[in-house]
Amino acid sequence: KAVVSTQSTGDLKNIFKTDDRTKICIEILEKGEFQLSEKERQSALNSKFTEVAASISGMCINPATQRPYPVSMVETAMKDAHVSVNPNKSAKQQALEVLKTLKESIPIERVKMTIRVSIGQGDAKKCRDQIKALFSSISSEDNDSQFEIVGTAEPGNYKPLAEMVGKHSRGKGMCEVIGVEKSSDMDVFKS
Repeated sequence: KAVVSTQSTGDLKNIFKTDDRTKICIEILEKGEFQLSEKERQSALNSKFTEVAASISGMCINPATQRPYPVSMVETAMKDAHVSVNPNKSAKQQALEVLKTLKESIPIERVKMTIRVSIGQGDAKKCRDQIKALFSSISSEDNDSQFEIVGTAEPGNYKPLAEMVGKHSRGKGMCEVIGVEKSSDMDVFKS
């Protein structure tokens, strides 16, 4: 690694093993590192911090009030918990990681999803109880020609539900998110 500003041709040849400026420019563009000023780096970190807090605010509620936390309150809780963010990782991925930390200091939980599962009766015999176990509450269940169940579940249970339905129905079943749990102040969560 070398920092190149105004170098003599001999210095360039020693560093890049060539004095062809076009080849040198191409190598710098392909392998060089972009330098950010301290202000730019801090601005990017602040922006990502706010983005992570907004993501948490959008996917979580205070279980006592059943209302979402304001972004500013999430940011304060993140600062109090000494959370740092990575500007190169997605905000959603970091939000899920930060949520685990925040659960230790404030009452917070993910908003539950409303999920519909539909699977043939023959296929449902093998996994009906397992499917039901992944729901927090069941609002309707239909056992006519198809086994259909609608209820609320933790967001982390969606993938296991979808995989179970796919496996047991050989791709013919359906698992879909049809909404999220709502309370009086949860207009931001409309699907």
